Amino acid sequence: MTSLKEAASAYIPAKMKNVAELPSIDVSLELKDGEGIDDAGKPYKYKYFEVEGEKYRVPSVVLGQLKDIIEVKPDLRTFKVKKSGQGKEGTRYTTIQLS
Repeated sequence: MTSLKEAASAYIPAKMKNVAELPSIDVSLELKDGEGIDDAGKPYKYKYFEVEGEKYRVPSVVLGQLKDIIEVKPDLRTFKVKKSGQGKEGTRYTTIQLS
């Protein structure tokens, strides 16, 4: 039996990952809608997909960049995302076609 203290010490809060954490992403993954509450207590909506039981958020800027790539390369199968910067205003994403 686990004590409350042991359980609390081992607890890791669930955190949604970011699409940039994956080495490659298949464009055929099912995109889902999610809702959350930001640090200021305001509700917001986001897009995500799941890989091996983990949820990965897809920023809208990545969807826009992916749209541009698909217009040029309609047979795109995989891509990756590079993330730079920090914070809501300072984060930048670069979407890169792989195959």
